Amino acid sequence: MKEKQLLEKLTSCVSEEELVNLTRKLISIPSHCDVPTKEEEIVLELGKFFKEQGVSYRLQEVDSKRSNIIAQLSGAGGGRSLALNGHVDTVPPYRMNFDPFAAKFIDNKIFGRGAVDMKGPIASMIMVMLAFERAGIKLKGDLLFTGVLAEETNSDGCETLIKSGFKVDGAVVGEASNREYAIAHRGLEWLEIEITGKIVHGGVPELGISAIANAAKFILRVQEKIVPRIKKYTHPHMGTSVMNFGRIDGGTQPSTVAGKCIIQLDRRYTPEENLDEVLGEFENILEKLSYDDPNFKGVMRRMPSNLMETYNHVPLETSPDDPLVHVVKDSIKGVTGVSPTLNTRRGWTDAAIFSHYGKMPAVVYGPGCISRSHGPNEYITVEELLEGFRVYCMIAMKYCELN
Repeated sequence: MKEKQLLEKLTSCVSEEELVNLTRKLISIPSHCDVPTKEEEIVLELGKFFKEQGVSYRLQEVDSKRSNIIAQLSGAGGGRSLALNGHVDTVPPYRMNFDPFAAKFIDNKIFGRGAVDMKGPIASMIMVMLAFERAGIKLKGDLLFTGVLAEETNSDGCETLIKSGFKVDGAVVGEASNREYAIAHRGLEWLEIEITGKIVHGGVPELGISAIANAAKFILRVQEKIVPRIKKYTHPHMGTSVMNFGRIDGGTQPSTVAGKCIIQLDRRYTPEENLDEVLGEFENILEKLSYDDPNFKGVMRRMPSNLMETYNHVPLETSPDDPLVHVVKDSIKGVTGVSPTLNTRRGWTDAAIFSHYGKMPAVVYGPGCISRSHGPNEYITVEELLEGFRVYCMIAMKYCELN
């Protein structure tokens, strides 16, 4: 039976209503870092769902209360194994323009926190598992779904998965990609710089040391020394090294000289640099400012909310010649009729952990548009969900091979 006929058979085994309902159910369960139970409830719901559908799964303990969830369809043998990977956490709802967990269904769109990042893509992946099971279509290689924790913070879910010795021949990470795909992205580091001053009354500022004024010196020096320099680090598949001042907080009131100022920044780097160099360039600026001005006092730290236990947020780099890359490209085109574009400006994803630490080729592809991620009007369309489901089915057929 030809691939397109098999794809139609797989598609017929999963209804649009099922896919929509699963997406809405997952959205309705808060699973962000500010929830006391974090991802516990959504993992329990996924386990319940797999059990009801007769799909084999297991829980992998990440800490005493939280677990990854791994489902598997065992192959007949002789084919490549594939993991469809997604994170079950989301960012907090922040100031959304509607109830973030109501999962409202309006005009063929499903609204809510996590709709596109990435509970919708997860639902599409899970339905692939059900489709092969229901259709009785056997693959040569194993097909797995790995639902991991905390990608939006410290990625302890994916770190635990890879440290456990988990191995597949290839992984597709389902971050929304709008019919594009990514084989590389920059490494990520969140840094916090604390500038200390001396508090005095604002009427006699000359007797104090303004932490805000000194923070401005640091910012200006970074803009002069670091920002222009890192533009030379350019990678054909991940773009140019960049940095961003994301937050600054200092002082107490206008009539008091600020005794402390906190700067938080985001630094994204290519493989031409290493983490020690990235950290060192900011340390050097702090040391030089302190040497030039004895009243300048500043320290830098890596932000705890972004630190993994032992891994780092390294770059992703998968060879464009890897068989998985060709399969993903061919599958997207086969389903959509459109040749996919290689995205070279991808944000950080767990695919880097698969690639760098797990030594497994990883490609980022998922339904929906990343521009809606983390936003006040996050949604995914039914058409996007169905398209993602079909593309994942095609990837599994081509990569794991039909028995």
